[in-house]
Amino acid sequence: MAASLLKTEETIAAIATALGSGGIGIVRISGPTAERILRRLFVPHRSQAVWQSHRLCYGKVVDRSSAVLDEAMAVLMRAPHSYTCEDVAEIQSHGSWPVLQAILAEVLAAGARPAEPGEFTKRAFLAGRIDLTRAEAVADLIEARTAASAKLAAEHLQGALYERISAVRDALVELLAQVEVAIDFPDDAAEILESGHLLDLLRTRAAQPLQRLLALAEQGRVFREGIKAVIAGRPNVGKSSLLNALLREERALVADLPGTTRDTIEELISVRGIPVHLVDTAGIRDHADAVEGLGIERARRKVEQADLVLLVLDASQELTASDRELLRSLAGKKRILVLNKLDAAAPDMLERISREFAEETQVRTAAKSGGGIEALLDAIQQAALGKGGAMEERLACAPNLRHKLILEKTLAACAQVEATLLAGEPADLLAVDLQTALDHLADIVGLTTPDDVLDAVFSKFCIGK
Repeated sequence: MAASLLKTEETIAAIATALGSGGIGIVRISGPTAERILRRLFVPHRSQAVWQSHRLCYGKVVDRSSAVLDEAMAVLMRAPHSYTCEDVAEIQSHGSWPVLQAILAEVLAAGARPAEPGEFTKRAFLAGRIDLTRAEAVADLIEARTAASAKLAAEHLQGALYERISAVRDALVELLAQVEVAIDFPDDAAEILESGHLLDLLRTRAAQPLQRLLALAEQGRVFREGIKAVIAGRPNVGKSSLLNALLREERALVADLPGTTRDTIEELISVRGIPVHLVDTAGIRDHADAVEGLGIERARRKVEQADLVLLVLDASQELTASDRELLRSLAGKKRILVLNKLDAAAPDMLERISREFAEETQVRTAAKSGGGIEALLDAIQQAALGKGGAMEERLACAPNLRHKLILEKTLAACAQVEATLLAGEPADLLAVDLQTALDHLADIVGLTTPDDVLDAVFSKFCIGK
C-alpha cells in the first residue's frame, strides 16, 4: 500500500457518533500527538493511573481553564494496534451534542485539526491495514438500511470480495509466470503456449469467476441502494390502503371520497432484506381541481422516476378506460398489477381481468384486511432481484459500480489474452495483455488506484469514520 502518502505529522480529530442526543458520544483522535492531547484534556479518577494501551480509564474531561466539561471514559490505542495504525485516543462522554462539540474544540485547540470525511478509514487504507474493498465496505455498513444490506457490507469488510479478486489475480500471475518462461526459453515457447492447460486455466480460474462476480453486481446494488416502488392508479382503487398494509401502520388517510390523497407519501420499508422506497401517489384522473391537479402531475413524475410501479386496479368493478390508459403509459416500465378489493370482487369479474392481462405479473390483494400482502412482497422481491441466484451467494459477494466497471475491463483483457493464445501470437504480446488484466484488478483493491479515485471513494464517508 501507499503508506508513504500518509501525512503522519498531522493529528486529526472528529466526533465519531451521529448528530443528536444519546447515552454515549465519542470524540476520536488519531496521529502522533493523540496521547499528548489525551493527557492534556483527560484527568483520571485515580491520580496514579498509568495509561495502558487498549484499557478504558474513568475520569473527567477538562478545558484549558481546568473547568470540568463532563465525566467520561477514555481509551488510548497505541500504534500500530489501532484502526488507523497510528496512536488513537477516544473520549467517551455523555452523548450531548454541545458537550461533544466543547470537547472537540478543546482537542483542536490542543493541536489537532478537523478530520475530513472518511479520513480515519483512509489512513487505515494508506497504512496497509485494509484494502480498498474493505474500506468501501465500512461506508456501506454505516449506510446499511436493512439486515441484508448490513450483512453484505459485513461480508465485504471481512474480505469476501478481496478473496475472490485475489484468487483471480493468483491465476493470472500463474499464467504470466508461464508466459515469462516461454519468453526466456524461446525454443520451448511453442510447446508452452500451445498447451491446453493455459487456456483452461484462463477460462476456469479467471474468466468464469469474473463473469460470476459481474452477474451479482446489479443484485448487490439493489441490496445497497434499494429500489423506488411507486403505488399508482386511478382514485379510490385502494392505493393508500395498500401503503398502510405494506407499512403495517395507518400512515395514509383512507376515505371513500375520490381525491383524498393530493400529495405523495414516501416511506422506507424492508422487503425480504431489500430497502424499498415506497411512494403513495394521488389518484390519476383527467378531471380534478387545481390542488388535486398538482398532486396528479407529481404522481406522473414519480411514476417516470420509479424502478417499479405497483399499478392498483379495483377488482370489484369493471375496468375503465383510465385503467387501460394507465397501463399503456407504463410501457417499458417494470410493473406489478395489484388486483385489489379481492374481498368484494365477483369471481367471474376477477377472472376476466386476469385473462385480459394474462401476460402481466399479477397479485390479488384485499389491502384493508391485509390479504395477499405476503404474495405482493414476494412479487416485489422477484421484480427487484430477477430470477435465479442463491441468497447466500448473492450476499457473500456483490461488487459495487466501481468494481463492476473495473471487472468488465479485466474480463475484456482476459478475452484478449484468449484471442492472442488461439491466434498463436508471440509470448511477449500475451504478457502485455495479462499485465493489463492484473493492473485492472490492482485498481479494485487499491494497489494502483489514482488519487482522484481515492478522494471520490472516501468523500462519501461521514466525518468521524
